[in-house]
Amino acid sequence: MSARIIDGNAIAAQVRAEVAAQVASLVAAGHRPPHLTAVLVGDDAASATYVRLKHKDCAEVGITSSTEALPSSTTQDELLAVIHRLNADDSIDGVIIQKPIPDSIDDVVIDSTLSPMKDADGLGPTSLGLLVQGAPRFVSATPAGVQQLLLRSDIDPAGKHVVIVGRSTLVGRPLALLLSTKATGANATVTIAHTGTADLGAITREADILVAAAGRLNLITADMVRPGAVVIDVGTNRVDDPTKRTGYRLAGDVDFEAVKEIASAITPVPGGVGPMTRAMLLVNTLKAARAE
Repeated sequence: MSARIIDGNAIAAQVRAEVAAQVASLVAAGHRPPHLTAVLVGDDAASATYVRLKHKDCAEVGITSSTEALPSSTTQDELLAVIHRLNADDSIDGVIIQKPIPDSIDDVVIDSTLSPMKDADGLGPTSLGLLVQGAPRFVSATPAGVQQLLLRSDIDPAGKHVVIVGRSTLVGRPLALLLSTKATGANATVTIAHTGTADLGAITREADILVAAAGRLNLITADMVRPGAVVIDVGTNRVDDPTKRTGYRLAGDVDFEAVKEIASAITPVPGGVGPMTRAMLLVNTLKAARAE
């Protein structure tokens, strides 16, 4: 029997509705609407599209938003100057630095410079450090989205063995910290694997919940999944497709058609984790506004 498809679009709509109600209450109490600023460096088409979608989400829930669009020739010092200006602007609650940024700019320096009270993406050292301590303030949007997908699909990670394939600071590592925390919606036993793991399939077949976040098309095949496991596909890979207006389609790290016949529940790509990432960014922006 085919797996239950976890509808990220529907769950993200639930989250947005909740945020919209809370923003309305905040404004009714006399506060200004929360404000999110996206910093976009260069002309990456996918990044520009993603930022537009974030603005659309903000408008839907009553959060105001803006973009600091900078040319690809922007130097690290110039970007740092912009971040310092945004840090000092009391009308801005949350800031995201849209990745990727030019190779000439050090991501770690940039993320470390952004005010920890405006770190809507949860990628700065303070945000990650608080997560390590088990007292997170802003959780990275994708890990937070994965957790909410599970909980709102009645899949409790507590006591389960979660295997995460991927070790990035954007997804794999913070998700492992989040799900292993002694807290509601977590308390799992977590294994981090990656593309360099010897006999990766032997590890993934042990998972009650398998999260694929390695950024490699169809890395997870049906023989790597234990029957009845829950599979969360974070991967977003472009596949040439001349039938599409863009010339490509999106596919995940999981061989979806084959794995859905093995798993008990699975997220699609697109329409799974992606919408939740954007929704949790709204949650973080609202939280930042309330922290003033």
